[in-house]
Amino acid sequence: MPASDRILLVTGGSRGIGAATCRLAARQGYVVAVNYHRNIAAASAVVADIQREGGRALAVQGDVAREDEIVRVFATIDEQLGRLTHLVNNAGITGLAGRIDGVDSATLRSVLDLNVYGAFLCAREAVRRISTKHGGRGGAIVNLSSAAATLGSPGEFVWYAASKAAVDAMTLGLAREAAAEGIRVNAVAPGLIDTDIHDDAGIPGRLARLAPSVPLARAATPEEVAETILFLLSEAASYVTGAVLRVAGGR
Repeated sequence: MPASDRILLVTGGSRGIGAATCRLAARQGYVVAVNYHRNIAAASAVVADIQREGGRALAVQGDVAREDEIVRVFATIDEQLGRLTHLVNNAGITGLAGRIDGVDSATLRSVLDLNVYGAFLCAREAVRRISTKHGGRGGAIVNLSSAAATLGSPGEFVWYAASKAAVDAMTLGLAREAAAEGIRVNAVAPGLIDTDIHDDAGIPGRLARLAPSVPLARAATPEEVAETILFLLSEAASYVTGAVLRVAGGR
């Protein structure tokens, strides 16, 4: 597939791993839809960076925890960029850190709505466009899991870990379901990454506290995770599907 024909949506693409993925994908020739929920300034900055380097990108607002907004995001891409060929299911939240005996139902609902429900619905809309069964040209989906899916995140956010375990199961099932329709589906499971997610969870200093527990003795940058995501999107990974690739420094 010619580089100029690869149309990629990155959910939660305005910051962190999502933003790094958008920038790297554009450098590799993808046309990029940068999805964001509220931070239009951050999304616009990512688009401006891409355009400054000669790439093509579009900021697309939408809360991917809501079905109606997901449908609108994909329709906007159809109209303004063309038929989707690749998806990075990146948008996700942890909720405030705590124990299961203190979590409220609103936190559980918001995490599961975005991390699981939203990921499934984005995958549904992507398959409807990418699958050769539906007239698409084939392509790839990369879901963002987490090392938390196997570590459990006790005392911090067990519900987040559980949501990412669901993403792993979805990845395996969808990979097998869509393989004959030209779609490869894989996941990346980041470990300790230097992004805002730790502060958002209400645990500043988490990176410094946990870095010694990582065999490589440091947190990763978002760009390091983006490199792995782009590998899985690319034809270099043409025989890789149903995999959950851990990017966790050995943790």
